[in-house]
Amino acid sequence: MGVGEHVGVGEHVGVGEQEWLEAFAAELGVAPPTAEEREQLLALAGTAAHASERTAAPLSCWLAARAGIAVDEALRVARAVAG
Repeated sequence: MGVGEHVGVGEHVGVGEQEWLEAFAAELGVAPPTAEEREQLLALAGTAAHASERTAAPLSCWLAARAGIAVDEALRVARAVAG
């Protein structure tokens, strides 16, 4: 079974957050987020989720990555948009 593979309804074979991020980052050929980046990403996701709907959180993180901007800049923009 792969990292975090679903084995059935309600069952999940997974690893811890850090292990998942390290494995995913390795597959993507990038470094996992630093502790500071992690906190900023969670703040970005929280800002988006509280200003809109929960689904805006991961999609906002994706948009920031697609824009190629630093996480702290993305958080600044998200806070400005959220008002």
